[in-house]
Amino acid sequence: MEFTFLALLLMVPLVYFIITVAQMQGGSFAVVGAADQAAKVYVAQPDSTSAQAAAEQAVALALADFGHSPDQASMATTCDPADCLAPGTAVTVTVRLSIPLPFVPFQDGVRLSATEVEAAATQIVGRFR
Repeated sequence: MEFTFLALLLMVPLVYFIITVAQMQGGSFAVVGAADQAAKVYVAQPDSTSAQAAAEQAVALALADFGHSPDQASMATTCDPADCLAPGTAVTVTVRLSIPLPFVPFQDGVRLSATEVEAAATQIVGRFR
């Protein structure tokens, strides 16, 4: 009886910790892939409006592949120099994702997160497109 009680008392937090770490690792992979794909898609578009829309769609798709909602993420695009689609411009896309705690039933009212992960990717706009 004592073994069952102690095993249950120790195993439940351990399993919850493993699930939380797995969520954080999956979120890390998701933001790296999302930033990379968004930067690649951004530099391939003909104008800034369609480039921003395509990048946001790429981020949403990459996050959905890992089971994360796009409303938990934010995306920022910076260009050096300021004209984002001029040849030779370095376009950097930064994706930030808030990883929620697993199995928390009241996520709507209170935003409890395990951590926030961030990744950035840079692509150079080609001279010939």
